[in-house]
Amino acid sequence: MSSPEKNGSRLKRTADRLFAPLLAGATFRSRLIASLGILLCVVVTGMVSAWLYDHTTHYVFLIAPVGASAVLLFIVPTSPMAQPWAIIGGNTISALIGVIVYQLVKEPFLAAGLAVSLSVLAMSLARAMHPPGGAIALTAVIGGHTVTEAGFLFPFTPVALDSAIVVLFGIVFHRLLRRPYPHTIPVINPHQTQDTPTQMRGGPTSADIDAALSEMQESFDISREDLEVLLRQIEMQSVMRNNAAGKAGPDCASIMSRHVVSVKADDTDDYARSLLLRHNIRSLPVVDDRNVLLGTVGLRELLKGKGAVATLMTSPPVAQPQDTALSLLPVLTNGRSHAVIIVDQDRHVQGLISQTDLLAALARLVQPDMPVKSSG
Repeated sequence: MSSPEKNGSRLKRTADRLFAPLLAGATFRSRLIASLGILLCVVVTGMVSAWLYDHTTHYVFLIAPVGASAVLLFIVPTSPMAQPWAIIGGNTISALIGVIVYQLVKEPFLAAGLAVSLSVLAMSLARAMHPPGGAIALTAVIGGHTVTEAGFLFPFTPVALDSAIVVLFGIVFHRLLRRPYPHTIPVINPHQTQDTPTQMRGGPTSADIDAALSEMQESFDISREDLEVLLRQIEMQSVMRNNAAGKAGPDCASIMSRHVVSVKADDTDDYARSLLLRHNIRSLPVVDDRNVLLGTVGLRELLKGKGAVATLMTSPPVAQPQDTALSLLPVLTNGRSHAVIIVDQDRHVQGLISQTDLLAALARLVQPDMPVKSSG
């Protein structure tokens, strides 16, 4: 039976996953500056449109997807989807596709679907993927009399013109803040050559990144080149951290699993067994209400008896976060222990290192370009 505390913990983890920030590195200050940029950008674009068109319906020509383009340009200016060609080319191509579909397909629902889907395909082929382009293609089909009356002029005025104004304003705004835009790949070699920095040679290669992306079969809003630079910077920071500490290999805090699945002393053996099977693990720390370690229980103990976990638990091997991970080698190869519990000085559980965690760390020392994966 699940306790209210366990249910509350599950709800908190679910909420964290649902509402956690999606953008790495974002701060409130950067969002505030971006919001100011978006405000000025949309105002300037509208004023320029009003001045150029100079008629009573000029606000129709300040197309709504311009706001979405501004969000990308100011919130994630390093994104491939926020670069000048993506904004101007993606929006213009999508508008052109939308107008063509409107001219050829008379069924409105079919025309709407075709306009959006074909615009995505066209943007992909033109290497100008820009999400607001889908909205612009849809606008070309269902935008009303003013849009449809413009016909093939619509992709150029207002779409291309508004997009160009947004890009030019973005360039000026970012330059005033001394931020690079359009985004360029940073050079991490001090000699300004294409060679990998000396301290990073032997790390992940371009072929490794391509293979990993192919294996994951996912799309990420970051260029492959930026991803390579990011990985190398992470690798460099890790090397510098370990060298500064004078460590012979990583410490326990670096490789331990931090999301530790645990049980309370009064939980039943059935509940403990269900956790082991659900998470595909071999042992569970037994903790009190303050997360202080009392013992561990694993499949071996659960097979020997039944009842409350307190009657089945055993004393586990422990270590502290600052201990060298390699010091756990004798314990995790003795044939009895599957994991070491990492605790602080007051025995509060901080993490767990399994045999798989240690094996991955050893492999990393032997083969530095092999990523460390935690088994939990």
